[in-house]
Amino acid sequence: MNNIFIKENVFKITLLVSILFLIIFFILNYFQLIQSQTPANLALIGEISRWCERVSDGVFREPVNTLSNLGFMIAGLYILYKLTNESSYNEFSGLNNITILYGVTVVYLGPGSMMMHATNTEWGGWADNLSMVMYIIIPWLYNCYKMSNANQHTFIKAYIAIVIIYSILRGKFGDGMGIGLDLFGVSIGLWVISEFLYRFWSTSMRYLSGFIGFLVLMLFGTMPSEVFQNISDYWWIVFFWLPGLLASKKPTGIRTYKWYFAGMLAYMAAFYIWLQGNVNLNPEIVTNGVCKPDSLIQAHGIWHLLTAISTIFFFYHYRSEKLV
Repeated sequence: MNNIFIKENVFKITLLVSILFLIIFFILNYFQLIQSQTPANLALIGEISRWCERVSDGVFREPVNTLSNLGFMIAGLYILYKLTNESSYNEFSGLNNITILYGVTVVYLGPGSMMMHATNTEWGGWADNLSMVMYIIIPWLYNCYKMSNANQHTFIKAYIAIVIIYSILRGKFGDGMGIGLDLFGVSIGLWVISEFLYRFWSTSMRYLSGFIGFLVLMLFGTMPSEVFQNISDYWWIVFFWLPGLLASKKPTGIRTYKWYFAGMLAYMAAFYIWLQGNVNLNPEIVTNGVCKPDSLIQAHGIWHLLTAISTIFFFYHYRSEKLV
């Protein structure tokens, strides 16, 4: 009965938790209780952050880059509201373990990123990165689940195991988890590969689908020649064949790919803007005027809003699935 009550009221519960988080988060930042007070961190006040916005000594270190994350919370709440009191017609409709996980994870993308941009701390960076991984592993894991004999409980258990292991290793060893593995980046490739395999499943495609990962790398500027010349740095390409290994049976549904491509277009546009607002990757943007550290319009803030929109597009993509 309690589980049923929670499931039926997940939108209201998530909305309440979100409001409480924002209130508590504001108070903690207002009184400087969670922002680093080390001399090195305080010395950054007034300087331009990695994400172009000037570091403030106010409530939030990066105000625009912090508050733009409200877009994720609104997107996730919209998804959960859409699912409430809805008749289920596939596994991405109505309230079930998978749809609730997706909606709540989209909501958490907001607080996760807020904790980094508001505090400029290492733990904030950990929370931000964890929120991104918690989202990005859902699509490819879901696709593999749909092409296997696993049930929802197995899907949830696998998801939780990956998140726990990643959170510990990322916290202990930082980027790369001590083994040179960028799980977020690899998961983008796994997503595209698994989506391709869902659409064109066959026995031979299970073996060939891994090569799609190299096309994804090329989209993000990494050529195959660079991969094989530095194979010790790119050892994780072996995971490109993971979807094919797990996809043991042909999927029983078809999807409308207009929402998928809309989501990818929004994400790629957001990624391009992300690059333009990254001072570490493009230090020249400070001198050529592209970076406007005191503006209310920040490239990284636009990245947040566009990627929030893309999560809704992907939500509709999986809802378009129909049995054949």
